[in-house]
Amino acid sequence: MRRFIETRMRKRLRLAFLILAALFAALVLKVFQVQIIRNPELTGKAMENWDRELPFAGVRGEIKDRHGKKIIGNRVAPTLYFMPSQNRDIPAAASRLAPMIGADKDRLEELMSKRASIVKLAPEGKNIPYETAVEIGRLGIPGLYTGVDYIRDYPYGEMLSRLVGFTGYDNQGLAGIEYEYDRFLSGSGEKIRMYTDARGNPLPHVGDGWIGGKAGADVELTIDLRIQEIVERELSQAMMKYEADQALAIVMVPDTGEILALASAPNFDPSDYASADPSIYNRNLPVWMTFEPGSTFKIITLASALEEGVVDLHDDSFFDPGHTTVGGARLRCWKREGHGSQTFLEVVENSCNPGFIELGRRVGPEKLTSYIREFGFGATTGSGIAGEASGILFSPEAYGPVEHATTSFGQGISVTPIQQAQAVAAAVNGGRLMQPYIVKRILDPETGKEIERNEPVEKRRVISEETSKQVREALESVVANGSGRNAFTDGLRVGGKTGTAQKVEDGRYKDGDYIVSFIGFAPADDPDILVYVAVDGPKNEVQFGGVISAPMVGRIISDIAPLRNIKPRDGQLEREYRWGDPVQIRVPDLTGKERDELMQMFHTIKIEWNGPAEGRVIRQLPAPGSLMEESGTIHLYAGPANKKNE
Repeated sequence: MRRFIETRMRKRLRLAFLILAALFAALVLKVFQVQIIRNPELTGKAMENWDRELPFAGVRGEIKDRHGKKIIGNRVAPTLYFMPSQNRDIPAAASRLAPMIGADKDRLEELMSKRASIVKLAPEGKNIPYETAVEIGRLGIPGLYTGVDYIRDYPYGEMLSRLVGFTGYDNQGLAGIEYEYDRFLSGSGEKIRMYTDARGNPLPHVGDGWIGGKAGADVELTIDLRIQEIVERELSQAMMKYEADQALAIVMVPDTGEILALASAPNFDPSDYASADPSIYNRNLPVWMTFEPGSTFKIITLASALEEGVVDLHDDSFFDPGHTTVGGARLRCWKREGHGSQTFLEVVENSCNPGFIELGRRVGPEKLTSYIREFGFGATTGSGIAGEASGILFSPEAYGPVEHATTSFGQGISVTPIQQAQAVAAAVNGGRLMQPYIVKRILDPETGKEIERNEPVEKRRVISEETSKQVREALESVVANGSGRNAFTDGLRVGGKTGTAQKVEDGRYKDGDYIVSFIGFAPADDPDILVYVAVDGPKNEVQFGGVISAPMVGRIISDIAPLRNIKPRDGQLEREYRWGDPVQIRVPDLTGKERDELMQMFHTIKIEWNGPAEGRVIRQLPAPGSLMEESGTIHLYAGPANKKNE
C-alpha cells in the first residue's frame, strides 16, 4: 500500500514538473517574441502613444520663367506651437507672448489652455516674421515651440498675378497656375517627433525623431519675364493715359504656340488677395474675356477667300458706297461716305466692311462657318490655363444672310483673345493651327530631372503655305499703307490688323463704349512673334484700334526684337505718307566725314557735332539707314583726323 502511494506521488510530481517546464518554456518563447521578434512593432506603437509631432510645412515648388528666373518662390514664415502640459503658468506665458504677435491676451490664454497635447497658436502665431520668431525664442517660455512654415514670395510683385494666381491659408493653390498645377507644386512636410509622458514631460530614455518630407516640383513656364515686363509697362501706361476699364495682351510664337507674355490690367497683390476684388483675380482676361472681335476677325475671312480662290487682291476691284443691304438690313462701313472704287488689297488696307461682306458672300455661309471652326473658334484652345472660355458662334438655325454678313467683318459673334491669337498665328505661320501652351516643363527640384515636358502640338493644317504668304503680304500692306500705320516699325517688317468693337450690354450696343485692339506680327516674311493688345473702354482719345492699340503693338515689337534676336530685314514696304504725318528721311552714312565737308552737304538737317573740330566722324546716332523726322537732329561723334581714321 505504501509503495503504491509513493509511486502515485512520484507520477504526480513528474507531471507537475513537466507542466511547469512547459509553462516556463512558453513564457520564454513569449518573452522572445515580444522582446526580439515584435520589438520594432511594439516599440513603434508605444512611441505613437508618447510622441508629439511638431510639423514643418512642405516646401512648395517654385514657378519660373522659360530662362529659369524665379516668378514665385518661398519665404520662411515660422508658426508657433504650444504644449499646455509643459507650462505651469499659462496666464503669465500668454501675457508675455500676446503683444509680440499682436494677439488678444485673454483669447490667447484660452487657446493655450486647451486640453490638447499640442496647440497651433493660429491665426496670430501663424506665418510670423522670422525676426519675431527669434525674439520669441529668447523669452524661453516652457512648452512653446517654433515650427518651420513658408509663405509665397513674389519678387516681381503684382506682375503676372492673374496668370499665376495665389495660395490659401495652408499654402494650397486656389487660383491660376497655383491651382491648376497644385498636384505638382505641393510638397509633403517634415516633422520633429518629440517623445513625452502623459503629462508632457520629455522621456529621458527616448531621443527625438525626424520624419522626412519631399519638396514640391518646380513649374517652368513658357513666359519670358523680360518680354512680360515690356508688355505690362505698355498696359499700365495705357490704363493711365486713356482711363481704360481694363486691358490685356498676349505675345505668342506663331510657329510653336508658346506664350511669351500674358497680361491683364489691372492686376492685384497675390500676397493680399483677400483685399482684391474677386472679379479681378477670378478673371484672367486673355482666356476668360469674350467679346466681338471687330476687324481683327477679318483676317479669317481674308484667309478663307484666298484659300478658296474666290478673290485676286490686286486684279479684282470693289466699289464701296459706304453701305450695303443684306436681307433687308442696311450694313454700313465705318467710313460713312464709303471708300469708292478699290482693289481688294485696298479693301483689306482700309478695313472696308462692305468689301469683307462681299468676300464672305463669295466664300459662302457653309464654307465660311467651316473655316471659322477650323481656325479654332467655338472651342477652348487647350492652353492649360485655368478659366478659359470657348466663345459664342451663331447656331446653324440662327445663321441667316444678315448673320453671315456681320460675321464676315467680325460682328455678332463672341471670341476670346487667345482664340484670336491662335487663329491669326495659323493664318501667318504657313497655315498650321498650333495649340497655345503656357507650361514648358515640370522639374524635380533636387535632381533637376524633367517630370513632364510640353512640346508644340499641331492640331491641323487650315490653309496652304501659299495662302498664308498672301495673308502676310496683305497684312504688311495694312501696316504700311492702311489702318495699321501706327504700328509701323522701321526695318522690322510688321504686319497686322486693327479692331474696333462696340460693346454689347443686355443685347444692345452701347453708344461710345468700345474695345479697341490690334494684332500684329514680325517679321512679316517669316513671323517670329505675334502680339495682340486690346484696351477696353478707353477715354480721352478717338476710339479706334489704329489710334490706341496699334502704336502699343509697334512699341512692344520694337522692344522685343533685340530680345528675340530679330534683325532689320530687307524688302520692307515703305510707309505711305499722309497729310499730317511728320516728314521722315533716311539717315545718310556720315562716318569718315569732316565737319567742313558736312556743312557744305546739308542745309536743312540739324547736326550736332561732338568731338574735336578738326576730326572725322567715327560714330553717329541715329544709325545710317534708319528713319528720322526731317526736323530731327543727327548726333555725330568725331575722333582725331589721323591716318588711323582715314
